[in-house]
Order: sequence, then structure tokens, then C-alpha cells
Amino acid sequence: MTSYQHDTVVPFKNSTKGKKQQVAEMFDKIAYRYDFLNHFLSAGIDVRWRKKAIGQLKSLHPQKVLDVATGTGDIAILMHKILKPGKIIGIDISGGMLQIGVEKVRKLGLQEEIELLKGDSETILFPDNTFDGVTVAFGVRNFEHLEQCLSEIHRVLRTGGKLVILEFSKPKLPLIKHFYKFYLKIVAPGIGKLISKDKQAYQYLNDSVQKFPEGDNFVDILKKLGYKNASCKSLSLGIASIYCGEK
Repeated sequence: MTSYQHDTVVPFKNSTKGKKQQVAEMFDKIAYRYDFLNHFLSAGIDVRWRKKAIGQLKSLHPQKVLDVATGTGDIAILMHKILKPGKIIGIDISGGMLQIGVEKVRKLGLQEEIELLKGDSETILFPDNTFDGVTVAFGVRNFEHLEQCLSEIHRVLRTGGKLVILEFSKPKLPLIKHFYKFYLKIVAPGIGKLISKDKQAYQYLNDSVQKFPEGDNFVDILKKLGYKNASCKSLSLGIASIYCGEK
């Protein structure tokens, strides 16, 4: 399988650990501030993006959905509100993030509808053709082996099922592009350090966005791995994108 530049981008450059382990440790460290920083750094626009991403599954009327890199369960909870599938399963490699997500689900009384589990996107522990839909919100940049993860997702999708990915991208308009670059490189790490005491996590955000094979390049990867009707939809002047592919 092909390797990509973003596969080797890591949060802690002096660490000898692999990307996957470093990412898990990074999210464990910032888990308690993650939800707040997400909404704060995006001025709340991330909620609108998530709703648009979930809307891509609406026509399928999915009954069983997998949320990969579920984090604190934001997409899973929002999906329950919007689509009401019978079962949503979220997986993540960060125990710290899952702990917060499980508590959120418990407080809402949704334990029967939403199940959050420790799980690795490179080896998804479900049989072939299990899910009607799979979502990944701001998680594919964190995959250590991009094609392996996308192939695993394809495997667990049923025929006719759909993958929806929400991810940061780089704006093309010069003024927006320069502001966004400054924001990701200087502002976000600074605010991240101030609030979560962890500048590296938000420096990694910038580094991984810069190296990610976005737009048509990512659509081509989906096609290569067997996804049909692969597409990319730009959001908020190119700050984020929704990628879709069907099995």
C-alpha cells in the first residue's frame, strides 16, 4: 500500500514511538479540554460542518453506523438526534477521549443507542458488510497508515453503504489562505497552550493539515481503494471538506 507524507507527521517529534501511539497519548492529555477548544477555535462553525456531514447519510436511512475516531462522541450524539439509527458504534484509540464520551452518552441516557469502544481503525473488529454508514470527523489526518484504514472501513461497509469524512483542508483564495495559515501556525497553538497547557497538540494540527492529501488527491485515493461515486464538497471557503464514497 502507498504511504503518504501525512502518515509520518507526529505530535511529538523527539519521541521514538509510532504515530498511532503518539496520537493516542496526545488526545489523552488534552481530552478534558478538547470539546471546549474545538468549538472555541472554530467559533462554533464545526457544529454546522458536522450536521452537513451527517446529512450525507440521510437518504440511506441507516440503521447501523460506525463512527471512526469518535473522540468524545460528538458526531455519534448528533447523528442520533438527526438520523435516529438503531445503533451507533464509535471507536477510538484514546481512552481519555472515550471516557468523556461515555459519560456524555450516559448523561443523555443513550447507552442502548450509542456504544463507544476502544478500537483501532487499522483493524476494525467487526465482520465484513456490517454497517450501513461510516463517519470520520477530523480523524483521517491521524491515521498512521491511511490506505490500510480506508480499506478496513470499506470492508465493514455493506454493499450500497457510504463513507462520509469531514476533514480540514486548505483554502485556495489568497487572502483566506494567508489568514488561515497564520491562524493554524500561530494562533491555534498559542490558544491551545494557554487553555490545555499543550502547544504541541495544536502545532500537530497545523503540520498534519499541511501534509494531508486533500481535495482531488484524496478522492483519487478513495477511488483507488474501490469506493464508488467518490466526491469532495468544500465548506466555508475551503477551510474544511466533506468526502464521500460508496461501496
